[in-house]
Amino acid sequence: MDLGLSESQQMLKNSAREFLQKECPHTYVRDMEVSDAGYTPELWKQVAEMGWTGLAFPEEYGGSGGSFLDLCVLLEEAGRALLPGPLFSDVVLGGLTLLDAGSAEQKRQILPKVVSGETILTLAITEPSGRWDAEGVNDLRAAKSSSGHTLKGTKLFVQNANVSDTLLVAARTRTGQKPEQGVSLFLVPARARGVTQTLLKTIASDKQSEVTFTSVDVPESAILGKLNQGWPVVQRAIQRAAAAKCVEMIGGAQQVLDMTVDYAKQRVQFGRPIGTFQAIQHHCANMAVEVEGAKWVAYQAAWAVSDGQDASREVATAKAWVSEAYRKVCALAHQSHGAIGFTKEHNLQLYTRRAKAGEVLYGDPQFHKEQIAVAIGI
Repeated sequence: MDLGLSESQQMLKNSAREFLQKECPHTYVRDMEVSDAGYTPELWKQVAEMGWTGLAFPEEYGGSGGSFLDLCVLLEEAGRALLPGPLFSDVVLGGLTLLDAGSAEQKRQILPKVVSGETILTLAITEPSGRWDAEGVNDLRAAKSSSGHTLKGTKLFVQNANVSDTLLVAARTRTGQKPEQGVSLFLVPARARGVTQTLLKTIASDKQSEVTFTSVDVPESAILGKLNQGWPVVQRAIQRAAAAKCVEMIGGAQQVLDMTVDYAKQRVQFGRPIGTFQAIQHHCANMAVEVEGAKWVAYQAAWAVSDGQDASREVATAKAWVSEAYRKVCALAHQSHGAIGFTKEHNLQLYTRRAKAGEVLYGDPQFHKEQIAVAIGI
C-alpha cells in the first residue's frame, strides 16, 4: 500500500488549496452559515467547471474517470477550507450511490447532469431513531400501489435537501424478515407533491432538513437497484461517506494545528512568544501526533474503499479514531489560544463546531468501536 500522493493527486491538492484560499475565505463560510441556501450558485458553477463534481465519475457520463481516492484528496482541502455547499452530499452521498446501483437508464439520465453541476442529489437515510443500521429504516414505509409505491414517513438530518433536485430515499418495503432484507431505495423529486422540508438548526450551521413524505407516489422506475435489496447499497454508501468524512475532517484538523502553531509564534506574553513555554509546546506536539495518526488511518480507509476491498474494519477504525482526534485537536487549540479562541469572532470555533458535527455523522465513535469488536470476533 502506497499512501503517497501521485503527481496528478498532488497537482489536484495544490490547485484546490489555491482556489479555496481565494474563493472560500472564512468570511464566505460565515456568510453561508446564515444564508438560506448555504452556498452561492456562482461558486458552485466554478466548482463544477473545475471538474470537481465529475472527478470520480466515468468518462461516459462526462466525468474525469478518477478514483474515490482522488476525490478524497480534494475533500481534504475542502475540509481545511470548510467549503460550504452540497459537494459532499451531491457527489459522495448521491452520485456515487446512483453509480453503484442505478439502472443504465437512470445513470444515463441523471449522472451527466450531476457531473455538470446542473442537478444536485442527496441521500435520505436517518430517521427519528438516529440509527445507522438497517433497523433505523423503519419510520418511512413504501407501500405497493397500482402505479408503483406510496411513501409515508419522515427522514431527519437530510443534508442539503433544501437545494437538492432529487432525493435518494431509503424506505422499508417489507416487514417480518431480518431488517436488512426489507429496505429499498427510491429516486424521489425533492419538490414532489407530498414532500415537505423543514430546515434544522445544527451545531455546524450547515443545511440539514427534516423531510416528511405524505402519501408520495413514485413509479416503479423510481426504484434504485432491486426491491427489498437496497440495504447493501445503503451500507456501502454509509461506509464510503464515513471514509470520505474522515479525510475531510483531517483537513480541518490540520488547519487547526497550523493556526495554533502560528498563534503560538506570534502571541507574546510575559515578554516572549507563548510557543516558548513548555505547556504550549506540549499542546502543539500532542495535536501534531493526533493529526498525523488520524491522517494515516483516514487514508488507509479511503484507499481500501477506493480499491474495492471489504473496508468495514478500516473505515470503522478510521471513523472512531479521527472523530476523537479532531475533537482533541480542537480542545488543545482552545487551551493554547486562551480566551480569544472561545469567542464567536475567532475562526477556531468554526472548526470546533464542525468537528462535533462530523463526530456523529455516519456513526459516532461508540458505534464504530462496536463494529470493530464484531470484526475482530468479539
